[in-house]
Amino acid sequence: MMPAVSGYEEVKRYLAGLKRRGVRLGLDRMRRFADALGHPEKIPCVHIAGTNGKGSVAAMLEAALCAAGWRTGLYTSPHLVKLGERVQVNRRALTEAEIVAYTHELRPIAAQLARTDDRDHPSYFEFMTAVALVHFARSGCDLAVIEAGLGGRLDATNVVVPEVSAITSIGMDHTELLGDTLESIAREKAGIIKPGVSVVIGLLPSAAEDVIRSIAAERGSSVFSVAEEFGQDIEAYPCTNLEGEYQRVNAATASVAARVLAPPWGLHGELVRRALRAVDWPGRWQRTRVGARLLVLDASHNADGAQALDTNLSRLAAETGCAPVVIAGVLGAARARPLIETICCHAAEIHFVVPDQARACSHAELESFVPASFRGKVIHATLDELFPAPNLCPAGAPNAPIVVTGSIYLLGEVMVRLDPTRGPVESTLQDF
Repeated sequence: MMPAVSGYEEVKRYLAGLKRRGVRLGLDRMRRFADALGHPEKIPCVHIAGTNGKGSVAAMLEAALCAAGWRTGLYTSPHLVKLGERVQVNRRALTEAEIVAYTHELRPIAAQLARTDDRDHPSYFEFMTAVALVHFARSGCDLAVIEAGLGGRLDATNVVVPEVSAITSIGMDHTELLGDTLESIAREKAGIIKPGVSVVIGLLPSAAEDVIRSIAAERGSSVFSVAEEFGQDIEAYPCTNLEGEYQRVNAATASVAARVLAPPWGLHGELVRRALRAVDWPGRWQRTRVGARLLVLDASHNADGAQALDTNLSRLAAETGCAPVVIAGVLGAARARPLIETICCHAAEIHFVVPDQARACSHAELESFVPASFRGKVIHATLDELFPAPNLCPAGAPNAPIVVTGSIYLLGEVMVRLDPTRGPVESTLQDF
């Protein structure tokens, strides 16, 4: 493990203090911040929103740009283990030393913006977005791929004017902030559409697609649809080394976005196909091993994710001839219920854990969603019990595959147990 960078602990405390102020949607603060920083948001970029898949699509498109020889920025959230994962240039994550330097530089500017009203101080996500934009500008990135954090219309990333926008999917998540209908959520996501800028859409519910097409028409923006390009047969969609049908939909979305990007980007079809077969995006039905056992890490954290998990668990059982052992931890009851109901259709036993997050469901909450018909074991566990050593997981039968699923934050906690050199996980700097 590398020694700690001088000042990094203090910087983490400062950023954690910003995080405790909570989520604050709206663009006024971010616009003032960007203005004070000399408008780093003017970097050429692709802007991606969506309920699920936006991180995967961002990683796929960034891989294609890298393969074409462009210097790329990639901004995603949340991180799995380290904060610097969110901000990458040519897939090199921001270092602790760089985070310290940027924080020391931007902190007094943020404070100056709030000199007359503390409510004008940039939020944690706004601060990290500013760090990313400044880093991309100074690193000479040709094009950045930027994932929206929450929603789109009022998200801090929406200060950019992209070359292309993309909306990967629309589903019921973050309803307390984005609305409780597909139409209202689609309206928030469609807020990233800029006048005259083309937008790419994945496979969307018809009600959501109608909203997005209407807003695009109002703004004079062309719509490029995965369904129109590839049809409805997923088997005809591009292949990728990331497993699951939903990743082929994401690959199709990235492929359309690559095609829509105007010259000089030059992302021809064969280059994109090669990039999709080599993309790196951990925690999405990611296969690894713990000792001799197959271990799958999969961030399925909402109802749409549960549908994809259902397919993958069924295929895993058929492939291995063995019902999997599932380790699950979730943030919020609305997310937990569909996930656990899906798991109970496939698992030999379930080990419930509580991620190190304030919003995490308790063992009892998770167990309350187990159907009475489930005949497998339900065990309340800790990660220390389940992963006592990097190459050991004693859960379930020794030949049974293990699936860790639910919160992306849980995956980060497992990853540092599998590889302690990555840790400790920076869980206090997670968001959403």
